[in-house]
Amino acid sequence: MPSGQFTLNKPEKFNFVRDILDQNAKEYPDLTALYWVGVENEVVKLSFSDMSKRSQRAANVLKSAGLKRGDVVILVIGKKPVWWDLFSACIRLGLVISPAPTSISAQDLDYRIESAEAKGIIAESHLADAFQKSERLSELTMRMTYGIQRIDNWASYELAYEKAGNQCAAEDTDADEASLCYFTSGTTGYPKMTLHTHASYGIGHEVTGKYWLNLKRGDLNWSMSDTGWAKAAWGCYFAPWRQAAAIFIAEMPRFNVFETLYLLENHPISNFCAPPTIYRMLVQNNIEGSKLSHLKHCVSAGEALNPEAMNQWTRATGLKIYEGYGQTETVCVCGTQKGMIVKPGSMGKPMPGFDVEVVDDEGNPVACKVEGNIAIRVKPERPIGLFREYKNNPNKTKSVFLGDWYLTGDKAYKDDDGYLWFVSRSDDVIISAGYRIGPFEVESAIQEHDAVLECAVIGVDDDVRGEIVKAFIILTENYEASNDLAKEIQDYVKSITAPYKYPRRIEFVESLPKTISGKIRRVELREREEKMAS
Repeated sequence: MPSGQFTLNKPEKFNFVRDILDQNAKEYPDLTALYWVGVENEVVKLSFSDMSKRSQRAANVLKSAGLKRGDVVILVIGKKPVWWDLFSACIRLGLVISPAPTSISAQDLDYRIESAEAKGIIAESHLADAFQKSERLSELTMRMTYGIQRIDNWASYELAYEKAGNQCAAEDTDADEASLCYFTSGTTGYPKMTLHTHASYGIGHEVTGKYWLNLKRGDLNWSMSDTGWAKAAWGCYFAPWRQAAAIFIAEMPRFNVFETLYLLENHPISNFCAPPTIYRMLVQNNIEGSKLSHLKHCVSAGEALNPEAMNQWTRATGLKIYEGYGQTETVCVCGTQKGMIVKPGSMGKPMPGFDVEVVDDEGNPVACKVEGNIAIRVKPERPIGLFREYKNNPNKTKSVFLGDWYLTGDKAYKDDDGYLWFVSRSDDVIISAGYRIGPFEVESAIQEHDAVLECAVIGVDDDVRGEIVKAFIILTENYEASNDLAKEIQDYVKSITAPYKYPRRIEFVESLPKTISGKIRRVELREREEKMAS
């Protein structure tokens, strides 16, 4: 649907829990809202009525702890049903949720407490024990644990929940009132605090759920995401419940190919969202013959998916993968929708309600096939789904707006059919002997070699060419690092893409530095190379 034919209505007041969750509970009380599978394969199914009631009781716990509307609460809980209870409870009360990954350290927590001006924290008890090293815990008015272990100076959520009342009306929050504070996984500097309003995610993710995830009432959606990532808010909360679809959650401590296939085969998962790395790992483990009878729609986001992995998935499952693009600052703003021609590796076209263009550094749209900045039009009307601001950072907020546009910080080009093709982050482009090389182009080519599990590409200094391409490669378990293998991969890349793009240097590694949302931190690889060269 062209963006010009689509509008989202934003009322003056909006509260997702009151207007969506509680309403779903009234209209479809017995419809499954959360379908959870634990580490021992135990299954818990909770209806919309269950989730509404649980969130009301959880809200009473937080009210009794002294939290009030507008307070920032850090939520550090993994893939357990209580995360959805507390996330909903915070929205119900008008609290500002700041989800954090369970991997954060006490030092990370200090930074979040100080910069977000947090008032409370709720963490799993084993994490709370590690957080005792935090120097800023004492600044919080509420510290609460979830789990059997009791920690000194921390309240117990379970004990408080037993005593809490069953009913709690939702606050009549403003549509533009802050609701979420995500720490962005940027490529440079300290994380920025991205503030979203009740409307930006609560209303904006209708586009994500309806047009990209292709969800319908009663569907079961599995979006593989850590609860600390913004992607969890996308596919594991707002988008499915706006469509009255159920959320599937598997409490896998870490990704496992065979467990993932088992879950896809043995539970009625209809819609599946995973990052490119997971699709690549799945297709490299011979999924042909897997009985994915319930699966009907697959999407991918985070980074572009190389065409070979997509083609292998389609051959094995009969299903296409629909790529999408968005940021912590946005909902899904570009994507390939059901019914569109799938161009492997493309971000697709602007989603309904968004005017997305490729512009130059002055904000002027560029011609087709010319690389530029991915920009979202914000004038004369700011689209619902865009963040409000970077908290306490007006200069940074101002820097990402240029004239009529919000600049995403990513580069792309548009083809003759209007499809957008990701090139790189603005600071990742490699310039070698006058050629501008996007890391993904090289990574995609390298990734097609059977020996490669995962890779990252950066530019390193070279006396002749200015920069040359260097690749960091994680091998699949059947291959061993050697000079001969490096040469084989180089020759392979030369054979399938422009020769100037091949990696002139290759380093085999065991792991790659990543942001909390799973994106490769190429900046960290560059910094390491600079230190070694000095």
